[in-house]
Amino acid sequence: MEEDGDLLHQVENQHIISADQLNRDILVQLFRLAAKYESNPARYRSPLQGKILISAFYEPSTRTRLSFESAWHRLGGDIMSITDRSSTGIAKGESLADVAEMFNNYGDCVVLRDNANESIAEMVGPLRIPIINAGNGIDEHPTQAMSDLYTIFKWCPALLNPEHEDFRQLKIGIVGVPNQMRTVRSLLKMFVHFPEIVDEIVLLNDQDEDTIFDSGQKQQLIDAGIHIRTSKEMDEVLPQLDVVYINAIAWVGDSFETYGKKYGLNCKSQLKKDAIILHPLARGEELSTCLDDTPHNWYFSQARGAVFLRMALLTCMVQRADTVMDVI
Repeated sequence: MEEDGDLLHQVENQHIISADQLNRDILVQLFRLAAKYESNPARYRSPLQGKILISAFYEPSTRTRLSFESAWHRLGGDIMSITDRSSTGIAKGESLADVAEMFNNYGDCVVLRDNANESIAEMVGPLRIPIINAGNGIDEHPTQAMSDLYTIFKWCPALLNPEHEDFRQLKIGIVGVPNQMRTVRSLLKMFVHFPEIVDEIVLLNDQDEDTIFDSGQKQQLIDAGIHIRTSKEMDEVLPQLDVVYINAIAWVGDSFETYGKKYGLNCKSQLKKDAIILHPLARGEELSTCLDDTPHNWYFSQARGAVFLRMALLTCMVQRADTVMDVI
């Protein structure tokens, strides 16, 4: 796959709010750049030197916040981090719009996580620097979905070339509720950009089908040519799946809810021999640690790859893509 700088430049100064935004060609170039970082991280120590990231996490986070901050540090940038809403002017009633106006003066890029769906929209208007949505309530988490796809392509690179002899469409099982889990919502949107790799998506949960989709959510997949169905019977579906994506937590307000308690994966689960498991983590009882030392475990690779995927995205957003391209 050849490098295409023109596509990477299209990400410059763009806000990343939804998985809908980036097209297939741009995503493939970002995955390519992420793979370049991952294969030789020591080569890229300074692309973001002189740049400042504002890391504003108003909702608990471990992997997402640290992977963004690790990505920025690895590229030589500086970080200002906010991890407690009560320590900011928001606790005194300051609006997110006013906070965003100040952020323009303090940094070059913002990463925001907030428990309210509308928070990202409130900030975008006043911002003159790019912002990444790192999770807004139950709405979206686009960079998690990008990391999920990046992991699937690392596992099976032939998926990027339908004419490759090893290309095969995937049966993908997603344990989760699309209109309650931001990771599932964004992942489904991300598959819309790559319908050719999907044979079928099976949504596994214990909800009634007419309650699990927001308006237009299922239709977007159908319009892309993706076959999607729901099932409550995990044991029947599991032996057919190539990729199993499992999640159980949805952040709602200041707390979280757990869905699908009867679904779980362990060493006795009837997985295909070469099936992989993805999980956005943190996990609970739904994903047993006995799978950690099996070939099915791609969730740790998924977490690791998120750092390099975010390195690629951040580099392009703050107009430093030229510094890491092989040919300019």
